[in-house]
Amino acid sequence: MGPGRGGRGTPPATNVLGGLLLPCSVAPLTGFFRDGCCNTGSEDLGLHVVCVEMSAEFLAFSKSRGNDLSTPLPAYGFAGLRPGDRWCLCAARWEEARQAGLAPKVLLEATHIAALEVCRLEDLRVHAVDAEG
Repeated sequence: MGPGRGGRGTPPATNVLGGLLLPCSVAPLTGFFRDGCCNTGSEDLGLHVVCVEMSAEFLAFSKSRGNDLSTPLPAYGFAGLRPGDRWCLCAARWEEARQAGLAPKVLLEATHIAALEVCRLEDLRVHAVDAEG
């Protein structure tokens, strides 16, 4: 795990705006480490670092790409996501959805700085939503 990555037992991570990474969601509980934040580490090969607010259009898009986020998987403790739910999304999936014109809204303060390895800050800003909203 590199410096500033966050995750278990490490200092708080940085968001794409350069501040402290804020929580994304605890209901549903999200994050690669299921800590409510879009923290990442060497184990997170999918780079689950973009905190998004789900939309029906994005959920349908993701399902069409082979990643069904709306169907519950009780065996894994996953209730399925609904429009309005916040979730730590793979940076590459968000970028793919953006290019298709279906990017979900982004909470910049809760999006890990590692997202900038895949996504441009300008693009994330265009789709930003207020963390309190």
